[in-house]
Amino acid sequence: MLDRLVAWARRIRRDVHALYLAARDPRTPWYAKALALGIAAYALSPIDLIPDFIPVLGLLDEALLLPPAILLAVRLIPPEVMAEHREAARRAASRPVSSAGAAMVVLLWLLAALVLLAWFWPGEAD
Repeated sequence: MLDRLVAWARRIRRDVHALYLAARDPRTPWYAKALALGIAAYALSPIDLIPDFIPVLGLLDEALLLPPAILLAVRLIPPEVMAEHREAARRAASRPVSSAGAAMVVLLWLLAALVLLAWFWPGEAD
């Protein structure tokens, strides 16, 4: 069971890298590029929307949200393009790190903090 889980995680990691590569390929349709870039930016970002140290919830975003999103993006990309980039991702020694994805997540956290601050800011009493 553990071997199957490890193999599944490796396939997910390979497909995320392949999506990153396919998003930069001119043969990929624009809508597939947009989805693939968003998924790759989030998955490769060193910062998560829900931090991993939060029990249960921290890992649910990767375990529940990422696989269906990856599946959708893979289906939108032409099969020959995806196969080519899966092979390139398999051969790659290291994964790219998405600075843009990290910046996007940091901006979302800052926006959420500003909204909460504005919500709870003491106002004038009537």
